[in-house]
Amino acid sequence: MHSLWDDDEAAKYPGELGLRVYTSRLLGRDKTLVLHGGGNTSVKVVQKNLFGEDENVLYIKGSGWDLETIEAAGFAPVQLDYLQRLARLDQLSDTQMVNQLATHMLKSSAPAPSVETILHASLPYKFVDHTHADAVLTITNAPEGERRIRAIYGDTVVVIPYVMPGFDLAMLCAREYPRQAGPNTIGMVLMNHGIFSFGESARQSYERMIDLVGRAEDYIKRERAWDIPRADVKPARIEFLHQAQLRHRLSTVSGGPMIMATHSDDETLAFAQRADLGKLSQQGPVTPDHIIYTKHVPMLGADVDAYVCNYKSYFDEHAPQAKGPKTMLDPAPRVVLAPEFGLAAAGRTAKDAAIVAELYRHSMRIMQRANALGGYRSLPPRDLFEVEYWDLEQAKLKRGGNPLPYTGEIALVTGAASGIGKACVDSLLARGAAVVALDINPAVETLYPRQDFLGMRCDLTDEQAIRLALERAVLTFGGLDMLVLNAGIFSATRKISELGTEEWRRVMAINLDANLVLLRACHPLLKLAPKGGRVAVIGSKNVPAPGPGAAAYSASKAALNQLARVAALEWGADGIRINSLHPNAVFDTGIWTDEVLAQRAKHYGLSVEGYKTNNVLKTEVRSRDVAELAAEMCGPLFAKTTAAQVPVDGGNERVI
Repeated sequence: MHSLWDDDEAAKYPGELGLRVYTSRLLGRDKTLVLHGGGNTSVKVVQKNLFGEDENVLYIKGSGWDLETIEAAGFAPVQLDYLQRLARLDQLSDTQMVNQLATHMLKSSAPAPSVETILHASLPYKFVDHTHADAVLTITNAPEGERRIRAIYGDTVVVIPYVMPGFDLAMLCAREYPRQAGPNTIGMVLMNHGIFSFGESARQSYERMIDLVGRAEDYIKRERAWDIPRADVKPARIEFLHQAQLRHRLSTVSGGPMIMATHSDDETLAFAQRADLGKLSQQGPVTPDHIIYTKHVPMLGADVDAYVCNYKSYFDEHAPQAKGPKTMLDPAPRVVLAPEFGLAAAGRTAKDAAIVAELYRHSMRIMQRANALGGYRSLPPRDLFEVEYWDLEQAKLKRGGNPLPYTGEIALVTGAASGIGKACVDSLLARGAAVVALDINPAVETLYPRQDFLGMRCDLTDEQAIRLALERAVLTFGGLDMLVLNAGIFSATRKISELGTEEWRRVMAINLDANLVLLRACHPLLKLAPKGGRVAVIGSKNVPAPGPGAAAYSASKAALNQLARVAALEWGADGIRINSLHPNAVFDTGIWTDEVLAQRAKHYGLSVEGYKTNNVLKTEVRSRDVAELAAEMCGPLFAKTTAAQVPVDGGNERVI
């Protein structure tokens, strides 16, 4: 471990708070120190209040901010003198503490201060850094962890036994720090929690953190526990339908749809195939801070129902030891380990599932290194339950905000690179769905750089390509809840007498045959949708009212419409509903080239602009109009509707 401090880079961050931002970002860059919003940093400053008086202020990282990307606005300013008075109280409930922090901030728009604010305030240093360094957690989770820590650091750190974050921890640190600290003290280790460093400058505090964690890493290396040996890893044997079934069962147990990402790389497979996996993985998280994300001890194997029963028994046995009555809000595991597929990480969103996976990757390394030091051991169950059923965490879970309607669900859209398909992607993402987007255009792969979007180039006339795309979708998100059949082509205007057989077959292959193959392949996945499968078919006005010169397109869309009606009849018993939209004159799509548009306008004796609004309402129908209705048809308003055919055409006289 080495310092990332750069004088030229630091010069871009003026002032004490600016340098606090800079070194916080340096810590956040190193994932062995800080993961997904973990860790904390602060700085004590003197600033003028409205009366021109000097006021002592603690700026501390606020909730919801990540150290890697934090800005000055991410630090909450709190009255330091008042915080230090709070630290001298004999007792203060965590609910009271949070209220006091909120009512003594100096900026109403600032984020909520960390629950460790009073702890930071009680330490007699200008800059304070706190991380959950992997190396330190490895040692504190090994046998005789405290003895090892004291041997590594001597009198350079204060050692605090594990206490749950909050006022009790702050009070203990305020009492123990002056008792243990000496002239050589530069940091503090909280057993099974993390490490602090202090300094009179941002650079000093940061580089002390690097030094302290580096010593822990060097110790692990000297003990020959750093390199994790791997036996021969057996290749993954993944049954993709089984993964979708697992996601379905996780969703059922949790009470709502979940995203589930499967990780089958060598690292996860090697861990899942360990002979001692049952013992190693079932003890608990490496720090209670992680239990909030990983949500219970990871299960072994894929029997979710059995796991939940076992966990409830475990809960009944240990939860009464924790303070006050507890209610289990969500018993579903977030981590599933199996030698066949490695690791499956679940969450309400794709981002949550990614956080779980990354946290557990670090946990795997910590567990295995601690095991090599003599045996990994987590905290006692009581301490784990105290965090998971902490009043503040329970309150946050109960509030939960208002999740978007498709949170935890997965949608697949074809023809997604442009036009109606891209608009459908946007509408579904806006409603909280994770979206799989397919298109023959490779531009679909880079449409959106976000965790809840997966774009794949796919030739829908290739059955093997469809199978591979669905397999990747299941590995990435866990299954399929919604399907939007949008891909299609509109050939040039041509009378039947001039229509070539190859052109006819090409239109049928894309507009009809490919959709049959895709529907058939998606059916077993849609059956497993926690809220029931939904299919939205983007048809055409040409189904009820075909026009001359579009025989192949009209016939293919009519056949697709009939296919959807039959599927609605056959799949209703599986809880799958299928509805069709019939747009007309949607010109901001890929199939409407300038040439085709000009041809059709000329055919009807209209200008291009007149052709665009040639409907009863004299309005232009755009891709977003169609997409919004398609997305709504997958929602609760259409929960009792299947086989419907809805025009989106501004009113067409021939259809009416």
